Amino acid sequence: MLTTLPPEGKKDILSLRAPELEAELTALGLPKFRARQVFLRLHRYEWQSFDDFTELPKDLRTKLDETYALPCAEIVRRQESAIDGTVKYLFRLRDGHCVESVLMKYKHGNTLCVSTQVGCKMACAFCASGLDGFVRHLTAGEMLMEIASARRDSGERVDGIVMMGTGEPLDNFAASVDFILLAGEKDGFSIGQRHISLSTSGLVPKIYDLAKLDLGITLSVSLHATRDAVRNDLMPVNRRYPIAELVKAATDYQKTTGRRVSYEYAVMAGVNDSSREADELAHLLRGTGAHLNLIRLNEVKETKFKASAEQRLQQFVKMLEARGLHVTVRRRLGADIDGACGQLRRSVQLETQK
Repeated sequence: MLTTLPPEGKKDILSLRAPELEAELTALGLPKFRARQVFLRLHRYEWQSFDDFTELPKDLRTKLDETYALPCAEIVRRQESAIDGTVKYLFRLRDGHCVESVLMKYKHGNTLCVSTQVGCKMACAFCASGLDGFVRHLTAGEMLMEIASARRDSGERVDGIVMMGTGEPLDNFAASVDFILLAGEKDGFSIGQRHISLSTSGLVPKIYDLAKLDLGITLSVSLHATRDAVRNDLMPVNRRYPIAELVKAATDYQKTTGRRVSYEYAVMAGVNDSSREADELAHLLRGTGAHLNLIRLNEVKETKFKASAEQRLQQFVKMLEARGLHVTVRRRLGADIDGACGQLRRSVQLETQK
């Protein structure tokens, strides 16, 4: 479990689940009721420092400050779509690194797309997140602070979470799982697992590890290609875990958990939008019970990939439906802002380098 926050090296107290916090604080000589007080205060998110834990004696606040760190996610840039009200945040963490989150507003409630890492190791060819490489994992507490800061700024409840921002959640496995469990705390955000979706580029062993936990979340698999030769170029992770292994792992996950898997497929002009891909997607997914979610590509200027024209996208949908697949096209939100993962962070980084 990664709970250490740089640069001070103290443990992130917000990342500790209730039994862990109780064990640590009682080991420091505190009674159990104090651990409960600390946990409740933490998950109200109405603090800037341990000085705000006013129900605790001053000497205890000092002891906590000496032993633990509180994470933060300070808003340093905010973009709001004039089209649909989507809000993109750039948050500065305690060590100065930045991550992005996107608050998306739907009729059924608000969903926040959260980041799980600073930068990304996956180096997908069409994505801005990995252009500057990987920096570090986020703690579970830092992920929670993305929700807290977005909620505080918007004044609205966050009803659902998609772990589809910067980073590969399964590469930061323990912290991602702790985040899911902590986000569901009834004394905190109370976001049920059925309202959480985790997206992976395809770390096959971790998919099996996740299945063993039998969580109620939705697993979303970023597929984006139907042949290994193409996916190897788009997503280097495929060289280690090819498509057949990935689809098998996702299908096994679905059988184990009883939760339908969703495959994400960003439709790119001249790359993966032909009748050949429609045939191959049907061969891969028909009969698995999975859902195919087509995505209008958010174009990144540093890459060569272009979104398929709307007419071609709709033709592709018809081809897939004719082959018996259950298909939806993800509604594109925030089209007039830096919508794709990593774009806002990168643009701010480039500004500061001038």
